Formats: sequence, structure tokens, C-alpha cells
Amino acid sequence: MARRNPNGYGSVTKLKGNRSRPYVIKVTTYDEDGHGRQVPVDYAATREEANIILAKYNDNPWNIDRNRVTLADLYTRWLEIKGPKLGTSRLSSLKSAYKHCQKLYGMKYRQIKAYQMQETIDNCERSYATQAHIKVLWGHLDSFAFELDIIDKMYSQLTSVSAKQEESKRTPFTEKEVEALWKISDQKNVDIVLIYIYTGFRLMELLDMTCDQVNLEEQYFKSGSKSDSGKNRIVPIHPRIMPFVKKRLEKSNEYFLENDEGSKFKKWDFYEEWKVVIAYITKKKKTPHEARHTFETFLDNAGGNRKCIDMLMGHKSKDIGNRVYNHKTVKQLRETILLLK
Repeated sequence: MARRNPNGYGSVTKLKGNRSRPYVIKVTTYDEDGHGRQVPVDYAATREEANIILAKYNDNPWNIDRNRVTLADLYTRWLEIKGPKLGTSRLSSLKSAYKHCQKLYGMKYRQIKAYQMQETIDNCERSYATQAHIKVLWGHLDSFAFELDIIDKMYSQLTSVSAKQEESKRTPFTEKEVEALWKISDQKNVDIVLIYIYTGFRLMELLDMTCDQVNLEEQYFKSGSKSDSGKNRIVPIHPRIMPFVKKRLEKSNEYFLENDEGSKFKKWDFYEEWKVVIAYITKKKKTPHEARHTFETFLDNAGGNRKCIDMLMGHKSKDIGNRVYNHKTVKQLRETILLLK
């Protein structure tokens, strides 16, 4: 009895008719929604030769004819190899962008031209941000394909975003609003909003932060995500929020910010708590991300060093001189944080 291949291994099938290479080697690829389909990766003259090719494919799928790698194949492997290196938020945006490329899933990647990439951007009928994410995704896939010798031209470099960038509707907290928060800082979860304003972290960077990422001895947080510039960045603890930080650590189990049940805040539960706190000081709608805007705006208004602000925010400096040659110490970052009065 013939031995059955394990699930997901692939298959060898003999085609009908008089062919020089009648055995087709097929493997299963999956789209973004998890739907699998079998696609041919090569053909062979004998079953034995076909089984050898299939074995080699499973050892290293990219040793097979690169002409046959589809967009779906490339994306699946890129997601597996490169995806874990990206921040959660960035990866989520790129996954959503991939859905707008559906018409090209089955197309051989090296046959995809710039105008087809551009069509996925122009025809998505979405905002500037979505179009920008699609363009960024094509850049990631092109780089990966170039690395694997699947392509020798990176057409993604010829694409552009046609939609106009919307001006941000987020507004920083005013000094009056921040002072109002300090006056009620003994109220439930007001400390979280102030910690948010005085650190500049993104929401999920704060909610995902564990207790061991808070260094009380050296008085800094070490956290961050989303990009190489943002990951594991050091943000000194401002003296005004130090009592909040110590109190949170004393009662926390694993995560720095925990709910009443002693477990990690879920994003939407946090939003509800946020609304309660903001209602204490203003009737205006304020989003959590506006705390991050406040952090950068206040530091910029206080004349903070641009390189230090970028490092604290987890941004890549736009000035190549600052990005490559300008290095800052923890002491200089602390001096910048202290500009927050």
C-alpha cells in the first residue's frame, strides 16, 4: 500500500495524455482569509523524480522554479519570515492592505508590473492612509522577492498614492486640561491618562508593557513597537508621575497597567475607562492618541532637542544627519523629558 504524505506536504499526480513530463507536483497555498488551494510548482518525467522534487520543495520551497511563485505564495512566506519582525499595529495594517490585492493573488509575482500594483492602490476606494499601506506592502513584498532572486526590478518604487492626505483631527490637551487632570489625580484611572501624557507611548505599547519593562532603579521605561526606531526604546520616568508608577508596580501582577481584576486591560475596556476620565475635565471628545500628540507638542514648544524627541516618540528622524550621526545618551533623554512642566 502506498504511503500517504502528511497533511500540508503536497501531492504528486499523473496527468492524462501523452506528455514528456506527465507527473505534476502540487502544494497548497493559502490566501489572507485562510482559504487553501493546490497549485502546481513543477512537472516531472517519472513519479520518482516528482517525489524527489516535492521533498526538495518541502525542505526549501524557494529552490523550485521561481517563475511559478505567485503573489499568494510570496505573501504567505513573507508573513511567516518577515511578519514577526514588524510591530503588531503595522502588521495589522499591511494584512488589511493585502485584501485589496485579491485580483492578483494567483498571478506569478515576477509578472506583476507597476501599473497593476498602482491599480490596487487607485481602485481600493479608500483613504490616503489605506492607499499608503498598500504601497508600503508592495515595497515589502518587492524587497522580499528581490532578496529571493524572484525579481530583478522593484516596480513598487514606481507607485504613488493619489488620495490627498487628510489633516489630523487630533488636538493635543491644553495646559489647562492637563492641570485639571492633576487636580483630580486621586480619581480612578486618572493616573493612567497622566502616565500616557508624560511618556508619549502608543496605546498598545502601554497596555502590553510588563512590569519588568519598568526600571525603577534607573528610572526609565523600556518598551515600544511598530518599527526599528520604536522597538525597545528608553523613555525616562518624569518625576511627577513617579508616585503613580511605583503604586502601579506594587499592585500589578504581570502587566504594568492592570484593571480592577488584576489582569491586562483589553483595548475596548480601556477606551470606556478613558471616556469616564476625560468627562471629568472637558465635554470635548478626546482620543487616547491625543495624549501622544500632547507629549510631542509640549516638548517641541519647550524647545526640546529634535533628535531626542524623535527617539522618545519612536520616530525615525527625517534629517539623515540626525538619523545616522547624531547619538543621544539616557541623560540627554532625561533632560528632554524634564522640559514637561
